[in-house]
Amino acid sequence: MNDLPRKLKSHQIKAAFHLYSLKNGANFSVPGSGKTSVVLSVYEKLKREGEVNMLFVVGPPASFQPWQHEFESTLGRRPSTKILAGGKKNNRKSTYYASTKVSTELYLTTFQSILNDYNEAIYYFSQKAIKPYLVIDEAHYMKQIDGSWANTLLQIAKYSSYKCILTGTPLPKSYKDIFNLFDFLYPENSPLSEDDKIQINYFEKTKKEKEVKLLLDEKIGPLFYRVRKKYLGLKEAIFNPPIIVKMDEVEKRIYTLIKSKLHQLSTSDYLHNEELLMQLWRGRMIRLRQCVSYPKLLLKAINNYSEDVLGGGTEIVKLIQDYDDIEVPSKIKSLMEIVENLHNSGKKVLIWSNFIGTLFLIKKELEKRKIRSAIIYGKTPVRIARNVELQKEKTREQIRDEFVDSDSGLDVLIANPAAASESISLHKTCFHAVYYDLSYNAAQYLQSLDRIHRVGGSVINPAYYYFLQYENSIDQDVKINLENKAKKMYSIIEKDYEIYNLDMFEESIDDDIAAYQRIFSSR
Repeated sequence: MNDLPRKLKSHQIKAAFHLYSLKNGANFSVPGSGKTSVVLSVYEKLKREGEVNMLFVVGPPASFQPWQHEFESTLGRRPSTKILAGGKKNNRKSTYYASTKVSTELYLTTFQSILNDYNEAIYYFSQKAIKPYLVIDEAHYMKQIDGSWANTLLQIAKYSSYKCILTGTPLPKSYKDIFNLFDFLYPENSPLSEDDKIQINYFEKTKKEKEVKLLLDEKIGPLFYRVRKKYLGLKEAIFNPPIIVKMDEVEKRIYTLIKSKLHQLSTSDYLHNEELLMQLWRGRMIRLRQCVSYPKLLLKAINNYSEDVLGGGTEIVKLIQDYDDIEVPSKIKSLMEIVENLHNSGKKVLIWSNFIGTLFLIKKELEKRKIRSAIIYGKTPVRIARNVELQKEKTREQIRDEFVDSDSGLDVLIANPAAASESISLHKTCFHAVYYDLSYNAAQYLQSLDRIHRVGGSVINPAYYYFLQYENSIDQDVKINLENKAKKMYSIIEKDYEIYNLDMFEESIDDDIAAYQRIFSSR
């Protein structure tokens, strides 16, 4: 395979040999290690040997463009591609039933679409002429035992002789998250028997860490490959100390009033049942986080939460409604100072915020300074086909491609971690990320860090991270919580031969609820 245009790095060669030797294997390497290139190289070898004749990838929509781009970069040809996601089901159905002759080399679909197209997919895969290499990208999405996505893929797996699963976080919450992954790879002869699964669940419940690791190492250790970040040869990431910002008068007043109201509400918590209480605590924590992001967010409704944290007081409501006419959040001012300095030095900047209203506020402030920016969030469309017709709104892929282009003039990308923390690579031209606000979601946070720190750009250029925090606010609690989780996770996954995750031996408790108990129950 020395004739491929993209030469694999040493750690990728080992991963490719492991995957090729197994026929059905897992790659749990850290994000940014080049898992896609490994799979494509193995696919090409199997294709030349006549073992497979098409690549069928199931993953999140954000992975579609990277697969098409990496295919061409790694193998040196543009694949004939069909995306079986979105649009009308009848159109997808006609593709599955159209012909058993293989004319398309790369198929891309989502977990939801493969569920909706289950019967058509089974028919297609059962045809003798079809010899697929079946890939599950971001495979942690199929973790739920007896979940509809997982059950669909477990059935389809029986029709493919060559399969692989890719994820950098194989065990998001529990050891049982890994059961479906290896049942998918070996549907007829899973390495984990039902007795093994019962024993693993027991060990986990009784916190017998050593025993469960020994069992997993014996049963699945040889079946997965993991490249740890320290072996990628990347420049060490630079985490700047948090930039502590003092709130301006009005936002400070709003924050104090809301926090006081939440303390008041918590005194009646004993009246509610546990299920309702969990909803209330989650909603209250979102309200407090909204205060340190952009006060006007407090006027927006929250799903499954209807408490009146504004207390029905017309004064505070009027204050929030008129907020934009009174002041600009202090964090916005600090953010603009950072961005302007980097922009004037010719640097591209990635800005993260968890709230949609804040994304647009940041964009508006950048426009005032004549700095071009673009937003990627949940409603930003995904490109479904390579030759997509001109749309009114740019797709995520178009925005990403323009942003990484050094000469585009688009130097600031504003993104929501829920939409952009996975499958979007920005590391070749962007080396600076600013976190305007954070959530307690450690998985999204860690994934977001890797958008600018990965193989291909970070070998030469270090990644720089900046964090804005309001003084004496919830910002400190969120950041400390994430740092503790990250430290715990990295202390585990950077060890030899291990894949275990940060939440493995902690109580299973919602992060927002745990934070609420820390902040409000102590009073």
